[in-house]
Amino acid sequence: MNNQPIGALYGDGSQARAEFKLSITRALSDQLGERLNSLHPAFLNQTNLDQIEDRPGVYQLYLSGALVYVGKASRGLPSRLANHLKKLSGRTNLNIHDIGYVCLYVDEDLEAAAPEKLLITKYRSNGEAPWNTMGFGNKDPGRNRDETLVKANHFDARYPVDIDRKIDGLALAGPTLGYVLKAAKADLPFTFRYETKNKSLSKQLNDALVIVPPSRSTATELMLLTIQALPDGWQATALPGYMILYHETKEYGSARLFWRRVDGQVEQFTGQARLDESGEVDPPVDDDDE
Repeated sequence: MNNQPIGALYGDGSQARAEFKLSITRALSDQLGERLNSLHPAFLNQTNLDQIEDRPGVYQLYLSGALVYVGKASRGLPSRLANHLKKLSGRTNLNIHDIGYVCLYVDEDLEAAAPEKLLITKYRSNGEAPWNTMGFGNKDPGRNRDETLVKANHFDARYPVDIDRKIDGLALAGPTLGYVLKAAKADLPFTFRYETKNKSLSKQLNDALVIVPPSRSTATELMLLTIQALPDGWQATALPGYMILYHETKEYGSARLFWRRVDGQVEQFTGQARLDESGEVDPPVDDDDE
């Protein structure tokens, strides 16, 4: 029995009350992070991706062992990671053999809690997962953004597309430029966008005859062949993150290379490749299946 006086047992009430806040989201992010970080990263290659079940989930990408990206796949992890494999294989300043991954299958009822966003918030406080705020998961920004200066810390600025990459299947595509461009668009590991909305210009583009050499051509060589096959007024442009082909004569601030046909002559020249030095790229994107 406790024989202390009542006054010694109990206080005045100031220490008898407190506030409790239950953070389900913090507990969830901690458990997700712990489980992901307990896994051993594998090389991001097709052999390893073929072993993943076609289920939704979350994943992490690593560059030389450092966590650089957190994402989700609502319709299936293999296809989403395969998209990243293709994209990363077509970048300069980046070796695909330095990229690794881990992933977790996530039940559908858990997806509503946006587990990848919880992980992004968790890792950002530690300066991890930098690609989530560098525009890595962004899709084609569209025609209206072509002239926008690319941010200096954007993923595309740090790791521009490899325009010297060889393209497969062009020699078998057919005699017209339309077939060749379609084959190139399917094979290139980055966005290649060209005129489709203007019917007369699109027809001019598709019907032009082009002779593709039997040896594999690079994206740069293809643009020279393309402009050579078209009449005056067409321009191909290599931007940091993608390539475009339109009937225009336009200067793009962040462009790396231009190809034009002027007075019957094909010209290739270097762009200004200017970058926007101000501010963060974008908030983390909802990196979901395309």
